Amino acid sequence: MPDCLFCSIVAGDVPAFRVVDTADGVGFLDIRPVFKGHVLLVPRPHVGQLSDLPAALLPGYFALVQRVAAAVPAALSAQGTFVAMNNVVSQSVPHLHTHIVPRTKGDGLRGFFWPRTKYASDEEAQSYADRVRNTLGAAL
Repeated sequence: MPDCLFCSIVAGDVPAFRVVDTADGVGFLDIRPVFKGHVLLVPRPHVGQLSDLPAALLPGYFALVQRVAAAVPAALSAQGTFVAMNNVVSQSVPHLHTHIVPRTKGDGLRGFFWPRTKYASDEEAQSYADRVRNTLGAAL
């Protein structure tokens, strides 16, 4: 889809801090993370929302979600993750994406209020992407 930001990231036309790039999907850091290391995972083809994802793509996509959700806490010394997706409402980019957010008890996240932060630099963002990518590679 020509005007879709996430399609442009998948195609490599827009830079992103990638953590995984497979036939099943592409994962990259959210540029406005809830917590540092917050990954967005998208299917390669343009799919607007979960109900539009072809059944044939479900197993591979959700297996990748599962792998990334396991890698994020291992890579970042977090206790767990918050995994979520919006469909239409609160979906800032109309391309299906799954949020995988590192969590630690007492981190201050309550309910669906998602305070946002920023990376101090591209180098800091790249270090988070590298840590998750390296952990994913070790888990293959």
